[in-house]
Amino acid sequence: MTRTHDEWKTAARELRLDGRAFIDGARVDAASGETIAKTNPATGETISQLASCGEADLDRAVVAARRAYESGEWSCAGAGFRRERLLELARLIEERAEEFALLDTLDMGKPVRETTTIDAPGSAALYRFYGEAIEKHEDRIPVTPPGSTALVTREPLGVVGVIVPWNYPLEIATWKLAPALAAGNAVVVKPPVEASHSALLLAELAVEAGIPAGIVNVVPGRGSVVGKALALHDDVDMVAFTGSTEVAKQLQQYAGQSNMKRLALEAGGKSANLVFADCDDLALAAQKAAFGAFYNQGEVCSANSRVFVERSVVDRFLELFAEAAQAFRPGDPLDPETGVGSLVSETHADSVWATIEHARRDGRIVSGGERPEINGSRAFIEPTIVTDVAPDHEVHTREIFGPVAVVTPFDTEEEAIARANETPYGLAASLWTGSLSRAHRVSSQLVAGTVSVNTVDALGFTTPFGGFKQSGFGRDLSIHALDNYTDFKTTWMQWS
Repeated sequence: MTRTHDEWKTAARELRLDGRAFIDGARVDAASGETIAKTNPATGETISQLASCGEADLDRAVVAARRAYESGEWSCAGAGFRRERLLELARLIEERAEEFALLDTLDMGKPVRETTTIDAPGSAALYRFYGEAIEKHEDRIPVTPPGSTALVTREPLGVVGVIVPWNYPLEIATWKLAPALAAGNAVVVKPPVEASHSALLLAELAVEAGIPAGIVNVVPGRGSVVGKALALHDDVDMVAFTGSTEVAKQLQQYAGQSNMKRLALEAGGKSANLVFADCDDLALAAQKAAFGAFYNQGEVCSANSRVFVERSVVDRFLELFAEAAQAFRPGDPLDPETGVGSLVSETHADSVWATIEHARRDGRIVSGGERPEINGSRAFIEPTIVTDVAPDHEVHTREIFGPVAVVTPFDTEEEAIARANETPYGLAASLWTGSLSRAHRVSSQLVAGTVSVNTVDALGFTTPFGGFKQSGFGRDLSIHALDNYTDFKTTWMQWS
């Protein structure tokens, strides 16, 4: 169903948001009774009171998850049973896709056009993918000496903690929940304070889909309280995380201080996009560069925010890039025609704006560099293209997490590769060339978990996503994500 701007505004007004936690199959208030006033960043209006959970709530969720896991009702159920439950969950998400879309749009400001066409349906499809995949995941019988048989099985880990970022609240929760559940684990989710409502609704639907109570728990609250308690809890077997490198490093410390729990960490990024003069379509490269830098308000861990262009075409590329950026002008997230929505908060917008002002002082703003007020909110920033700044400037080195891209010319292939790799991160990279040999040669030297050739930020259900260096370890998506949530068990039988 296609809605107009006015229809989406009416639907938003009529939506009732429930900010209570979901523990052991039911909605509950925080033990303290405390709440956090949750506002819509695109308007500044309060949209709900979110449960401000604490250590007691987190412990209650872990106890429920452990009890549900040990019961065997989910962990020991056949793959076919889990398959059917996940397929039903996918159906329920599709049935309420517009509600999920509205929740993420109101929570973090992304356009409803994207949450309805990408986030909600994509999440449903991923539960379907892992539901189907787990039934085809085979155990092995390796070669052993005569008189013996060994069975190597994949076993669930137990209770899995999931810490979700605010930029893709439903989608990234799904990236972790779907394989963890398919493998037979119980989960405790710590959603972002900025965008908790879609994960809370998801937990309700999990029970409706027939997943036993206690298998999916969602505990909202501050990361410094709930996230820390989750990572330090001795009865949590593993934590899957997407967020900043700084927090990822803290989680490593907490794992060592507690039960040496396993971790899968998808941390920060500062991805490079290399445009060579021999690319077949410079206009397409510029359009895709705009998408790679400004989509989702630039609030993307793999955003291609560093663009390196061969000097002979850099001036023309800048013209085309500035033109392409106009498709990402900010507007009301509930307007289906909006290019990008608001940033997640005015506080975050202040941080991004400070970086733009530094770039204006130290370099040149090619396009954008404005902060319009929309709906009474100052959380909107125009897509901004910067050039003529030093290599050690913060626009080159810091993950800004906003609609800011820096363009730098290069003269040789070797220089382009060196500049691309000149970062502590290694999440993604892109390159544009009409030469197949150059595509192979350069991509093999780029230190990144995903290299996109003649496109940007490519990913799919069947390919693993994650990074090298301080972008973390472990992989989301694809059959390989099941490796995060399972481990091998050998059962050796001696017959003679």
